[in-house]
Order: sequence, then structure tokens, then C-alpha cells
Amino acid sequence: MLINGSPFTSLTYFPADNKCPEFIRIIDQRFLPFQLVFCDLFNLEDTISAIAEMKVRGAPLIGITAAFGLLFALKDSPEQETGMNTHLSKTLNRLLQVRPTAYNIEYCLDRMLQAKKEHEIIKGAPPSLIVLKNLFLTRALELLEEDKTVCRRIGESGVELLKKIAAQKGKVNILTHCNAGWLACIDYGTATSPIYLAHELGIELHVWVDETRPKNQGARLTVWELTQNGIANTLITDNAGGHLMQRGLVDIVIVGCDRVTRDGNAANKIGTYLKALAARDNNIPFYVALPSSTIDWKGEATPKAEDTHLNIPIENRASSEVSHVEGWYNNELIPVLITDKNVKVYNPGFDVTPAKYITALITERGICPASREGIIKLFPEFKAGI
Repeated sequence: MLINGSPFTSLTYFPADNKCPEFIRIIDQRFLPFQLVFCDLFNLEDTISAIAEMKVRGAPLIGITAAFGLLFALKDSPEQETGMNTHLSKTLNRLLQVRPTAYNIEYCLDRMLQAKKEHEIIKGAPPSLIVLKNLFLTRALELLEEDKTVCRRIGESGVELLKKIAAQKGKVNILTHCNAGWLACIDYGTATSPIYLAHELGIELHVWVDETRPKNQGARLTVWELTQNGIANTLITDNAGGHLMQRGLVDIVIVGCDRVTRDGNAANKIGTYLKALAARDNNIPFYVALPSSTIDWKGEATPKAEDTHLNIPIENRASSEVSHVEGWYNNELIPVLITDKNVKVYNPGFDVTPAKYITALITERGICPASREGIIKLFPEFKAGI
């Protein structure tokens, strides 16, 4: 996608040379839209910090960043097999706990470990440390490239929905929540991918963008990237969506997600569930766009009951995100207290939209009902596991 007219992706890998070790370069999303700041990550601690502090965010991008974190962790690994395996196990546990709702972390780390297992099967012995580094690098780069392809295909699936609306109404009004754009992935995004492809086809579009309190990803990220790419958009408060639907100003709702269960329930940024209810009440289609890497096929882990809903772990975030609002003043980000300093805050980062309120899932293989049967029809290779 474009920034100031030039193509960019949200993460780029740079191999080692005579002057610098290998690293990945990310856009530090904390500073958008006020400044375009790039940040270079060289080791495991850098990647964990980037994920935890939301320098990177969005399930697909978080997963790929974690994959490179596992690669970088090998820089500090013992060469002996037992020590290396212990080091890997500790690293995996740390990465899995950083943002627990985002299933793509588990997916990407599983794919990295598969590279190790495949080598052991073919060679009949575990890889040496130097071989494992090469295996992990190859797999991490594969995941990066796959994300671009998969997100493009999500767009190819979803653009057909926008074509039909455009044929009937001329102009398509879309409502989205949070940021499920290219900033949340490597390129194209999930919910935004059909929008970008429709724009390429010359379809007249307009996007209603929820501000998405408390972190304001809609206001700060979605508006910025849509505007950079020439997509007409209007920022609204989170609670305005239902009003717009009642007035007939929304044709379709498309959101992304951080995890979808094998039964089609979707976890996304807090407030998504309310949009689904409003869409149902006003007979407006509500779609969830996602790569298959976001589907939790196993669903085996059962975290503490108070931190889950429909077997999805729900991340509880810092109270300061609600008690303060962050803004740009004198060329720096400033947190401002907006309530009593002793206020009690509950700040779940996500909610879960039950499958019954989801019109369908938009995936890289097409559109399917939000159900176990619908998912299996598009991804039959996973039938045995679910």
C-alpha cells in the first residue's frame, strides 16, 4: 500500500552485512498519524517489546513479528541440543503470553517449529544451531510472503460483495471497526483488502471509521491509511454506528478479527459485538474478514474462566488506556487524565461476536458461513482436527 505515494509494507527483513546484523524494520504505529517513525528490531527482547507496547498490532502482523522473534532468539541459544530445546521452549512461552487473544502468534510459531520437525524427519536427526537458524529464516520469510498473498485473496473474495452493492446503489457505504488494514498485516489488510481492490476497479466507495476507543486505532490508523490510498472516509464515534444504520447510511459492515473459533465465533476489538447487534437489527450484512491463520482449529487450551468467553482468551489491558487519552502536543505524545485519578477501570481489549450474528466469513479461499460446517467446506484438510 501507499505512504505519500510510495509503496510500503508494514514489516521488512534486512539480512546481515559487514556493517550490521540482521534485523526487521517496522512502522512504530504508536506515532501515527502524527509522525512516520520506523523502528529496527534486532533480537527477541526487541520483538517482545514491539508487540507488548503495540508498536506493531493486528493479529497477522503480530504473528509474523513473533516468528522473527523466535529466529532472533537463536542468537542467544546454546548449541547443544538439550540446551537449545530448553531455550526454544522458554522463548515460545514468552511469545505466546505477550498478546494472548491473537491466535496468529500460535499459528506462526507452530509453522516455525514445523520446519524443525520436517528436517528431523527427513534427516533422521535434529538440526544443528546454524542449520536451525537457516530453517527458521526461510520459514519466517515464507510467512511474510504468504501474508501478502493471502490478504490479496481475501480482497478478491470480498470485492464481489462490494460489486453487487455498487451495481444496485452506485456508491457503497462500508462501516468498519478498529484497524484491520495493511498496517495490521504485511499488505492489503483483511477487512480493508476488498475495499482497496474495489477502489482499484473504480467502484465509488465511502468508509465509516469507528474511532475505536480506548486506543483509537480507527481514528489514528484506519483513517490515515485509507486517506493515504485515496479512499473516501469519515471518522465517527464508536456509538454512532447504530444511528447511521438506522438512517440507511451503511450498506455493509466488514471487520477483521484476532481469533475465530472452529464454530465461527469471532474475537475482535472491544465494541465489535455491538456493531453486529446493530447490523442484525437493521438487516445490514455483517462480515468478518480473516486469513485462515486466524482460525483456532485446535481450541484445546482453556484459560482461566474469568479471562475467556466462548473459549477465547480475552486480554485485559491497562486501566490508564481508559482513564487517559493520548494526543499530540509540541511534537510528542502526551497522555491526559480524563477522569478522577482514583477511578476503578475494567478494560477488556476484545469482545466475541457469536457466529449467529455473522453473515459470513471472508477468507482467502472464498466466503463461507460462520459455522464448523462452513469452515470445513473451504478448508477440508482440517476436518480431522475439528
